[in-house]
Amino acid sequence: MINREIQKASADLWAKSLPHLSIDSVVFGFINNTLNVLILRMSGDDQWILPGGYINKNESIDDAAQRILFERSGAEKIFLNNFGVFGNLNRSEDYFADYPDDLWHKQRFITIGYYALVDHTKVTPVTDSYSDRCEWMPVYKLPKMVMDHEHIIGKALESLREHISYKPIGYNLLPETFTMPELQALYETILGQKLNRGNFYRKILRYNILIKLDELRKGGAHKAPNLYKFDEENYQKALNTNIW
Repeated sequence: MINREIQKASADLWAKSLPHLSIDSVVFGFINNTLNVLILRMSGDDQWILPGGYINKNESIDDAAQRILFERSGAEKIFLNNFGVFGNLNRSEDYFADYPDDLWHKQRFITIGYYALVDHTKVTPVTDSYSDRCEWMPVYKLPKMVMDHEHIIGKALESLREHISYKPIGYNLLPETFTMPELQALYETILGQKLNRGNFYRKILRYNILIKLDELRKGGAHKAPNLYKFDEENYQKALNTNIW
């Protein structure tokens, strides 16, 4: 089905954007102990797509990724990690087979993959002129995705799992205060496996990235656990020095 908005955008993109390069972002959010990804449904289609876009001629790749995610979510200062480049032959052209050959989107595009970690409470999903829905979906129960976007999500998850073996995570995925079981649940959800509680607690505390607060999580049926928050300075040091 022809999307008229895509056709309208083509001439403008030829004028302002770099040809043959695109950005696709896998935006992860942790909601109700589930790792979710932000995706859009194309108007008049039952397939879903990653939030992505093109690089303006006057901006860097990282700036383009930040801009695209701000336009999609309104979130600023997002943690972004470049995790891969995807350029298989006909990875995108076939999706636009019904369109004229001079359509911008129908050209061969190599896409740069970023993953983002965000606090979902600070994100307002926004549709664009090409889409009619923008929603959080469980990363392990994805609907039908366009092109190679399911593959890109899988690679982003692999990269995130590798990341947490030598870098801390959680600052952008958890609320400002959290319990140790909540932090462990985040790690277990990403890794897809249970972790020994004692070993996990000792490892996390050894890296000195948490501040224990003088308050407890209220409202549970069991003994109220302590609340923590991240020590932002030490957290940033751990991100930058590979001491994890």
